[in-house]
Amino acid sequence: MKITDQILQYTAALAKLTVSEEDKQKLANDLERILDYMETMNDLDTSGVEPMSHVLPIYNVFREDEVTNTDSRELVLENAPKKKDGSFVVPKTVE
Repeated sequence: MKITDQILQYTAALAKLTVSEEDKQKLANDLERILDYMETMNDLDTSGVEPMSHVLPIYNVFREDEVTNTDSRELVLENAPKKKDGSFVVPKTVE
């Protein structure tokens, strides 16, 4: 694909870049080489290749969620300095 001056200016504006006149030709050549390489990649037969998001296999390292809580209210309240009706008694903080 031929990179025109108009395409180069549009791309530079999208990337919020200021390209000097002496760098425009070098940038255009670089972009053409990148697009040519992408065209080469598009020509490859990848029909037997499974799509992937990572090169290496990634496994979930988290444990499965298991409910382990039990009704341990009495056990928790054993160390409470004051308790009433299965709850902690605390000093009043709001008038």
